[in-house]
Amino acid sequence: MTIDNSKSIYKIANKKTMKAHDTKAVSSIILAPGEGRTYNCGTMTAVFKADEEETDEKYSVSEWWLEPNSDGPGAHHHEINDEVFYVLEGTPSFLVGDKWIEATKGSFIRIPAKTTHDFANKTDQKAGVLNFFIPGGFERNMPSIVKWFEENPISK
Repeated sequence: MTIDNSKSIYKIANKKTMKAHDTKAVSSIILAPGEGRTYNCGTMTAVFKADEEETDEKYSVSEWWLEPNSDGPGAHHHEINDEVFYVLEGTPSFLVGDKWIEATKGSFIRIPAKTTHDFANKTDQKAGVLNFFIPGGFERNMPSIVKWFEENPISK
């Protein structure tokens, strides 16, 4: 992962591996709404549904929920990973390259590797997106990202 913006939380992410999960790549995954591995990141909450160990490193799937009027992770890009976002709720804003767009519920956004991107919630309503990170592995960064937010609280 390469960092484009000095304020990005991704600059603090490390490569520590999460503990093994009970579900293996050959198993089905069935989760009820709200289930998954939850990570609190200030005004963002990530809920990981499937990660590299469960998908044989092919992809990671997570929900990202943003409180009203809150910033996202900061502009960044990934050297080898594509990302796909699907808007579940609200109207989050996405930076794709050098252009910000407003994405309403049901919007689909594909961001190829090496494309600068960010997301935020500039509205008075909660916003949520489903994210596919291809290939998988982003979840390895989550413990460091959570720690950064604990040490650097961000107000809305």
